[in-house]
Amino acid sequence: MFTPNKSKRMEEIVHIESISDMHNVFGLGKPKHPLVSVIRFQNAEISPEYHHIRCSFGMYCITQKNETDGSMGYGRSSYDFQEGAMVFIKPGQVLRYDGHQSSAEDPGWALLFHPDLIRKSELSKTIDNYSFFSYDITEALHISDQEKQSLNDLISKIEKEYQQHIDRHSQKLIISNIELLLDYCTRYYDRQFYTRTNLNQDVLAKFENLLKEYYSKENQLIMGIPSVDYCGTALNMSSKYLSDLLKKETGKSAKTHIDDFLMNKAKNRLLRSTASVSEIAYGLGYEYSQHFSKSFKAKTGMSPSEYRSLD
Repeated sequence: MFTPNKSKRMEEIVHIESISDMHNVFGLGKPKHPLVSVIRFQNAEISPEYHHIRCSFGMYCITQKNETDGSMGYGRSSYDFQEGAMVFIKPGQVLRYDGHQSSAEDPGWALLFHPDLIRKSELSKTIDNYSFFSYDITEALHISDQEKQSLNDLISKIEKEYQQHIDRHSQKLIISNIELLLDYCTRYYDRQFYTRTNLNQDVLAKFENLLKEYYSKENQLIMGIPSVDYCGTALNMSSKYLSDLLKKETGKSAKTHIDDFLMNKAKNRLLRSTASVSEIAYGLGYEYSQHFSKSFKAKTGMSPSEYRSLD
């Protein structure tokens, strides 16, 4: 593992590939299990040489912080820790940690597990469905005391499993508890979306206005059809969070909203203009008219020419 020094702090990325590497970051001894660990922040603190540098993670990391002052950077975003906040990190993400101070009696924990732990399990096939691993750190999960206790109980079970004698049941039970923890976090994120419905409605309105403005300025002629990534960036959120927020609010993902917007504009142009199908396709931002025709038929059940002939 690369150990940072002052001259390389800003240029290099420190690759933290193993649970042992992460224990080294926290100044801890050898982990009890090579593929999973729970770090209690009351007993550990990130070594100063790892402050203000970028680190790439080779593992999954779920952190739960309580009443902590400090921040974490991801991309261009920076997140100030708040009481009961959770952040989810997946392998390959690069973050910067700016140090912290906590006055909480229990400052929280970090659950670390390497992809090799779940590689042969069903969780390896479904973990990408937990989309919050792709959220920005500014889109943290905020949990109540009761929710926090439910997660703490699961963390204690995971911790107990790898600290005792490892047997043929250990890995299955550890993975089962990790999966249960992720399922609870999915429920809590759903609750967070629901309780923020007024804010979500504002995001929905801004999203719709963004699409309208994009086409009123004819950006599609230069940049093509707006992507979910583009919309998320424009609205200062990750594409995954935007899509999940819209789906919880409207039942439709961000991609579906964009497709519906395009199809409505296409229908209007087909019925209200004499432009050819290929001209309409280009005007909407499609690179190829065949792609437009295929998308239109998938949405409406008929080709653009057939739809036009209905008028």
